[in-house]
Amino acid sequence: MNTKELRQKYLEFFESKGHKIIPSASLIPENDPTVLFTTAGMHPLVPYLMGEKHPEGVRLTDVQKCIRTGDIDDVGDQWHLTFFEMLGNWSLNDYWKEEALTWSFEFLTKELNIPIEKLAVTVFEGDDDAPFDEESFNIWKNLGIPQTRIYKYNKKENWWGPAGVTGPCGPDSEMFYITDKEACGSDCQPSCSCGKYVEIWNDVFMEYHKDKNGNFNKAENRNVDTGMGVERVTAILNNFDDNYHGDSMWPIVEKIEELSGKKYTFNKGNLGFEEEPECWKGDKKAIRIISDHIRAAVMIMGDSRGVAPSNVDQGYVVRKLVRRAVRYGRQIGIKNNFCNSIAEEVINIFTDVYPEIKKNEKFVLGEMEKEEGKFRQTLEQGIKEFEKGIDPFVLFTTYGFPIEITEELAEEEGLKIDRADFDKKMKKHQDLSRAGAEQKFKGGLADAGVETTRLHTATHLLHMALRKVLGEHVEQKGSNITAERLRFDFSHGEKMTDEQKQEVEKIINDAIEADYPVTVEEMTVEQAKELGAIGLFGDKYEARVKVYTVGDPESPFSREICGGPHVEHTSELGSFKIKKEEASSAGIRRIKAILI
Repeated sequence: MNTKELRQKYLEFFESKGHKIIPSASLIPENDPTVLFTTAGMHPLVPYLMGEKHPEGVRLTDVQKCIRTGDIDDVGDQWHLTFFEMLGNWSLNDYWKEEALTWSFEFLTKELNIPIEKLAVTVFEGDDDAPFDEESFNIWKNLGIPQTRIYKYNKKENWWGPAGVTGPCGPDSEMFYITDKEACGSDCQPSCSCGKYVEIWNDVFMEYHKDKNGNFNKAENRNVDTGMGVERVTAILNNFDDNYHGDSMWPIVEKIEELSGKKYTFNKGNLGFEEEPECWKGDKKAIRIISDHIRAAVMIMGDSRGVAPSNVDQGYVVRKLVRRAVRYGRQIGIKNNFCNSIAEEVINIFTDVYPEIKKNEKFVLGEMEKEEGKFRQTLEQGIKEFEKGIDPFVLFTTYGFPIEITEELAEEEGLKIDRADFDKKMKKHQDLSRAGAEQKFKGGLADAGVETTRLHTATHLLHMALRKVLGEHVEQKGSNITAERLRFDFSHGEKMTDEQKQEVEKIINDAIEADYPVTVEEMTVEQAKELGAIGLFGDKYEARVKVYTVGDPESPFSREICGGPHVEHTSELGSFKIKKEEASSAGIRRIKAILI
């Protein structure tokens, strides 16, 4: 079964269970400062999991594009990926554990024909905050899973959330595929990292709400959130012992083989028998990292809200992915620029599923080529500085010169790098960066308050004011909101003049003073277009969407497709002030503004 067949089978199965199919959201979350990327299928649905009504109803299913950066250093093993696709189904205060777990079991054993003997499951063992999930335990037992393969774990293993400091959360139940790999010992179980058990699905039961005091209270609404990785399940179904032989990865691997002259050794048909430590050295690990990193970088840049490599936020992640790929390309002997050759393979793989990738191909390839060129210059500069005897930590932090290449050069010169000293300095550097990031990204949709709601509405006024002043070519390309400020990216080719900025401010403040009502209405995408609503119409939308109108519905100030939240009257916004206008990337400008 290939990825296309798996996606289709999953969506059709849950559609037959009364779920509405919704499209994948952007990889770049809108107005959510808690994370840089969409990390799971539930991420774009947080407002609905918190009680907002979804236009498509209470049962939803989709295939969601996801990026997770926390595991970048683990990429190179069998299963970790930076970009992946997540299959999901949701109950918004509708069905509960019996249906969710029974359907999961039915899909795995009937639709995918996985033998029950190959399945193990886990449930929450209970603690002072919440009791043992006996209901899930009994459901699995009644479905035929032996008690010896139903494992009980604590919050670390079997609890989800909340997404922010407060919000919905609850126990989860995970499903594992038991490979043919030899067990690591007599007590080998799903919590082991030996590779014997591979997690393939997770059902989360949001039945609690964590308050600001850290208390777990029974939630008003009970939601079910599930997730299954496309690449991992495809590998399992095809008896592959890693993700990289699947149809959404293998053409990339083959292109790297062609460019490098190296071979990706693979024991097809022997799931779990390959000696995994071999993946962590030599050509195989390098090929995996290059495949994963270029694929992820292309999907981020080619997204409807795609960003170019830079030194901040999402752009920094793209830069790290590309540069790490180039470094490993150098390691396996690829001397010339190669990233675009691999990027073209990625675009070909995903064009049919995510057409925005093809639409943004020129941007992706242009930025990829520039970034690879810049990094090769960095490497040349770093080599010169190395020859001057510069400290490896300074080489890394000042020039972006990878420690691994420093070690390679040192070895060629018969020198030895004090790696322990470098690692100590790096840990201190990372701890400081992490503390800053945690401060920067605290809060978010799960903790949406008055200030973020006001600023969210202000972005609508800003969007319309920019179109009035600069022209209708202006389109939203990204948005990020904290409790202190809004950041708004938009398409425009040149720096705004002071007069233009003043005019935009005046239009917005006039609208605030006019005390326009802010109303919401559900309608089809076609109806929204007919009414002149602004939206990223290149994106896929649900059949029905929410449209927010500012002003008289017959002659509105603005009308825009959006998920909320918003104020009820513009007078609640106070006064709007632009703090900065700058370039974000080629053809994209960025405004930072506040309400006072």
